Amino acid sequence: MLKDNVVTKSNDLNLRAYQLNKTEQLLVLTIASMVQPQDQDFKTYKLYVKDFMDLIDVSDKSKYVELPKITKSLMMKVIEIKKTHSLLQVAWFSSVEHIPGEGLIEVEFSPKLKPYLLNLKDNFVTYSLNQVTKLSSKYSIRFYELLKQFQFKKTVQFEMNEFRNLVGLDDSIYPRYSNMKPKVLLVAQKEINNKTDIFFKFEEIKTGRKVTSLRFYINTNKTKNKAVEEACVALEGKCTNEEEKHFIELINEVKSIFKENIKGSEAKSILDTAKGNINIIKEKYEIAKVTPGIKGIVGWMCDAIKRDYQQLKGKAQNGSFNDYEQREYDFDELERKLLGWDKTKEDEVGEEYQQGTIR
Repeated sequence: MLKDNVVTKSNDLNLRAYQLNKTEQLLVLTIASMVQPQDQDFKTYKLYVKDFMDLIDVSDKSKYVELPKITKSLMMKVIEIKKTHSLLQVAWFSSVEHIPGEGLIEVEFSPKLKPYLLNLKDNFVTYSLNQVTKLSSKYSIRFYELLKQFQFKKTVQFEMNEFRNLVGLDDSIYPRYSNMKPKVLLVAQKEINNKTDIFFKFEEIKTGRKVTSLRFYINTNKTKNKAVEEACVALEGKCTNEEEKHFIELINEVKSIFKENIKGSEAKSILDTAKGNINIIKEKYEIAKVTPGIKGIVGWMCDAIKRDYQQLKGKAQNGSFNDYEQREYDFDELERKLLGWDKTKEDEVGEEYQQGTIR
């Protein structure tokens, strides 16, 4: 089913400002979710109209005839990507062909988007398509994507103008923060916290009396992920939905990489540290196999991923990577830190932020 597809795109593309309505966003993300990690080039992606309408919860068949208008409008909207020596202006799709007799559309991505959607090995954001189809606001969808990118860091701060651009608010829409906050920010917070796999609070940063920046604190939504967490501990147990099944498949894939007998919760910690990138886990484990004296493979792997251990060229493989001293880990403590379980509400905010307003 489409909702079980996974969207993956580069951080650089995710941080571009663009204005799409909810249906346009979901159409782009649905086609993006059809791109496979191993693909070397874009394909012609076929999307059945009924499947897409079911995905966005539209039951009125009269709405089907509006899809050509939607795709035409979408193809007229341009993304701007600032590069080192140039400015790329590109539309999402190079072509869309509607085939009413078969009830489908054939879509081709613009070739210039290849570096941002194909062969991504690092610096990318990935999430289940099902997470954003639950959201009713177009701003909430963009908001979720931005926060998901920084979930691993647990915090991110945006200047107000930057934030408005990234979520698609031009100067004419809720120009006053006092209007934007209840209409966009608080709506997104309620939706994301209640419906997705992440949970966030925010702090208003002021210059004088004016709110000039927003700082977000992002954590895993433990309520929504409870069943998944339990499944990591008992992988043999039954999964209650397709998203859990996909997650357990990833956990099992991580476990299969190791000769050591690691637990599901340990595999999840490694997967979280690698931001879901199986190739990075395989790469660092190859280094681990020629590194003597590793006392705790899980802790070592997490550190190797975070610090990006590399084999030293031209030297014997003696376990020294980037001159980092290998350490013994208390995995239980490491896991609590990775998952944010060791933090109290006060700790999450930080002493230096106690004077701010946390929502």
